[in-house]
Amino acid sequence: MLDLKHITIAFPEGDGIRCDLTLSAGEICAITGPSGVGKSTLLLSLAGFRDVTSGDMLWQGTSFANQAVWDRPLSLLFQSDNLFGHLTAARNITLAAEKTAKKHEIIAKMQEITSQLGISDVLDKPASALSGGQQQRVGLARSLMSDKPILLLDEPFSALDKANRQRALQLVKEITNAHQLTTLIVTHDEDDISGLGARSLPLQRQAL
Repeated sequence: MLDLKHITIAFPEGDGIRCDLTLSAGEICAITGPSGVGKSTLLLSLAGFRDVTSGDMLWQGTSFANQAVWDRPLSLLFQSDNLFGHLTAARNITLAAEKTAKKHEIIAKMQEITSQLGISDVLDKPASALSGGQQQRVGLARSLMSDKPILLLDEPFSALDKANRQRALQLVKEITNAHQLTTLIVTHDEDDISGLGARSLPLQRQAL
């Protein structure tokens, strides 16, 4: 269970956001709100790239608020995928998983995920040679390869056409359920929320 207790994040303008949330394994929550409200900032704070002003974050009753980024029980797909352009798509996808799983398991899982995302034919290409939509799907595949129990996705479908968006939505839903992940996703699209069967967490900036 993910438990966000009285999280407050202050902004230089003097206002900020507040968040209280409890999510079970296998549950998806969509973080919504207008542009600039702080949706991406919330994910970055959970991942440890930005400090929260107050509050605590716990996984299975244990706080991870003071843990190093790499020790936290989560995987984050940034809004910009941050792929290594000189590495192949396959190497980008498997890079993190290589530390925690056997080679044949990694290859099998990558083949399954990339097939469902429609990117099996680009695995040998350098990431820099891929289109924006292909890069986004490679980034999503890398996140879905993680063995971490919490999955944070920052607008992962924004560059995808309708067909690939539906593929990606279905895959996120299936993997969340199959591996009992706890998934938080930033999205502006109401169809994403219904397609994922997600709860909604609307954010708004307010005086702190």
